[in-house]
Parts: sequence; C-alpha cells; structure tokens
Amino acid sequence: MASAHLPDILLATGNLDKQRMLRWLLEGLSLNPVTPADLGVSAEPDESAATHEAIARAKAEEWSRVAGVTAIASDGGLLVPVLGANWESRYTRRFAGPAADDAERQRRLLELLQPYSGDDRNAAFVEGLAIARQGQTLVSWEVQGATGRIVETVADAGQASGGDGFWVFPLWYFDQYHLTYDCLTESQRAALGDHWSALRVLVQQFVHESMGSE
Repeated sequence: MASAHLPDILLATGNLDKQRMLRWLLEGLSLNPVTPADLGVSAEPDESAATHEAIARAKAEEWSRVAGVTAIASDGGLLVPVLGANWESRYTRRFAGPAADDAERQRRLLELLQPYSGDDRNAAFVEGLAIARQGQTLVSWEVQGATGRIVETVADAGQASGGDGFWVFPLWYFDQYHLTYDCLTESQRAALGDHWSALRVLVQQFVHESMGSE
C-alpha cells in the first residue's frame, strides 16, 4: 500500500468511516495515507483526557509510536447545552453504555431531549485533531462546527447516507437545507462551517507550510 514517492501518514483509527474522513482531510497533499491494517499494527491509546483535543493528541502520539510513521487522529463529540451536566460530549459514543448499538444511542438521546422543543434542541459538534510523529505531537486543534437541532423522533431522522457514518448525524437537522447532517453535500457542509470543513483548511495549511517543506 505504501508509495515509493510520498511519505506515509497513518490514519490512526480502525473505524472505516473515520478513516474516510481523515483521508478526505489529506486529499491533494503530498502524503500517502495508510491504515493500521495496511501496516499490520494496532494500538489502544488512553482516551481519558479532559478535552477532545487532548484525546486526539494521545491517540496520534500512541499510534505514531506503534507504527513508526507520522499519524493523524481525531476525537469528537456532540454538544447539547440544554442537557447541562446530564451530557458530556466526550462520551457521545459511549453515553448509553458499552453494549448499546446505534439505534439504542439514538433512542436514548431522543428520550433525554423529549421535554425540550425548538431552539432548546440545538446541538453542535466539536472535533479535536492531532498530527504526531515518534510519539510527539506536531500540531493539534479543537474546533466547534455548525449548530443544528436534534429531531424529535426517529421518523424525522435522515438516512445515514453520507458523512462519517456517526450515529448522531441522522438526528442532527439543519433548517437551512431541510436536511439532516448525514444527507448534506460537501459544499453544503462547508457553507455551514461544519467541523470537518474547518479542520480540512487547518490541516492543508499546516502540511503546505510545515510538513511539505521537509
């Protein structure tokens, strides 16, 4: 899988949907994205840090040590202000318990939001991203993207037809386009100022200015 002409960069996750999004961040750059499966490596980084950016840094650093190549990693979660202390964005994937599937996660979130309507159902996504080499972070960011609202019922949800396949995206609705996040096009997401679009600008600029000159 490795290129003889371009330096490898590890997409530091075993999640295929997340690999696709990390690969999209790197499109057009003089780097050769590889996966853990390509290199035959695995890692279990510590994800207990207090912020998404810190967790992304821990992931990138551990994977870069294990793989011996530069690694890019991310960590994100949903912000739901109305839920206050009853919601923690770092546990977005795990809040319903380790055995919960996507359908159960969706059901539980809608249950938590059942007392609320209108703007009280607003939610935004925050994503941390880091690039590391030899166990040391080269750069990291944390960005908050566009604000949408959580639909009221599963019947209102999208089709999980795009994006990175994350369970909450079919529930996250944007009035501007009358679509849930998973059904938005790349250009629509960019116009909204979504988290992945913002990170792509930062990654491309960093690689052009720093890694591209090495």
